[in-house]
Amino acid sequence: MSQAEAAVKNTRTLVGQVVSDKRAKTITVLVERRVTHELYGKIVARSRKYHAHDEKGEYKLGDVVEIAESRPISKTKNWVVTRLVKKAGLA
Repeated sequence: MSQAEAAVKNTRTLVGQVVSDKRAKTITVLVERRVTHELYGKIVARSRKYHAHDEKGEYKLGDVVEIAESRPISKTKNWVVTRLVKKAGLA
């Protein structure tokens, strides 16, 4: 296994939905996760938005994508899109 492959395996990855593709080479990805409330035990949805680098501008609003952590690209952007999980529906 090469050093590049080892580096890829150790990066954090998240899956989320594209909620904005208005900026050049950048998309905003909404990642939702379900956690148990500490006191009440109820399962609640927590969400967070991440800015991810999209070099070719190929991902559009509503697509489900996988993003991986990377070096800082700008002030708010340190994730890159690695793959398309599901294309947005036409409906």
